[in-house]
Amino acid sequence: MKTIKFIPITAMLLALLLTSCGDSKTTEDETKESTQTEESRREGEAEEVMLTAQQFEALQMEIDTITPRNMSGYVEANGTLEVPPQNEANITALAGANVASIEVIEGDEVKKNQAVAYLSHPSIIQVQSDYLNAYTNSRFLKQEYERQKKLYEAGVASGMNYQKATADYQSSTAIVKGLEAQLRQYNINASGVRNGTIYQRVALRSPIAGVVEKVFIKTGQYVEPQTNLMEIVDTDHVHADLMVFEKDVDKVKKGQKVRFSINSRPGKELEAEIYSVSQTFEQDPKAVHVHAEIENKESDLIPGMYIKGKIQVDNQQITALPESAIVTEAGKTYVFTAQKDGYAWSFKPIEVTTSEKDGDWIAIRFFETPDLNTLFAFNNAYYLMGEMKKGETEHEH
Repeated sequence: MKTIKFIPITAMLLALLLTSCGDSKTTEDETKESTQTEESRREGEAEEVMLTAQQFEALQMEIDTITPRNMSGYVEANGTLEVPPQNEANITALAGANVASIEVIEGDEVKKNQAVAYLSHPSIIQVQSDYLNAYTNSRFLKQEYERQKKLYEAGVASGMNYQKATADYQSSTAIVKGLEAQLRQYNINASGVRNGTIYQRVALRSPIAGVVEKVFIKTGQYVEPQTNLMEIVDTDHVHADLMVFEKDVDKVKKGQKVRFSINSRPGKELEAEIYSVSQTFEQDPKAVHVHAEIENKESDLIPGMYIKGKIQVDNQQITALPESAIVTEAGKTYVFTAQKDGYAWSFKPIEVTTSEKDGDWIAIRFFETPDLNTLFAFNNAYYLMGEMKKGETEHEH
């Protein structure tokens, strides 16, 4: 007789339930893993921002490699752009005269000895007439002097006549030379006057090459002697003239580098090197003049422009980027590398840490040192991060 064993129904239900739960857990794990993989893939896709050439141009993106710069150990100093005294010139009238014509306007470049205006006046004609008379008379007195000399040496003329002829000739020669000097100051050609030419007007010429900074006269105006008519400035020799206060004077010396900006050009930085430190104090404020030669000089620098500078008093070199190149997201700080892709540009975020700030620049440190030739975005980091986050949101939907 066979014995039949019955499995209790409760045990069977329990086994089925365990099997069902196991299958369900496996399916949920697979689904979760698949979702995580998809999210990772989407996040990977979002870790890049593409800008078309048109977007790149519209945003005025600034791209460059990173070079070390001094970020600490500096003395703040303000001042102006100036030129040395020998590179500035005032053009004046030697005598009272009328302005016949003006040949330049403010901003014109002029060469040395170039005519910038013409003057006319009866006194100018008179000095030429006086010179011509004096020259003619001197020639006559020279002949009389030579005649009396021969007679005196031959013993047929008195010494008194010879001495008088000598004195008259020497006196006339001195007058001629004096009038010739006046003609040169008027820029009048003496040889032309000797040949009978009387110049109705005379040229005012620039004593240096440079730019016409100011014109103080008008056509037809009468100008008094020694009146300042124009100012010429040689802007090729423009330099930074900074004022350093007494407490910082002992830190400043020749050869130190200066970084400065001009109020009219925010964000634009120029570099200079100190070549002279004054040894006397200005009393109001109590400070010394520090002169620095501009290294990356531009053609439109104008004397008198106000500048704000920082004199570097040590040689500490730090990696830094402009503040607009750095963005913080979810408690982390990023900068963006840049790479050209055809006509478009690709930007990828790199996490960094930041430290000291110097004006618009912030020192940064990389977790992994990038290649020296790596290009970085120097601005619009906030916009790039916003575009990247927008891309992530679109993938989630």
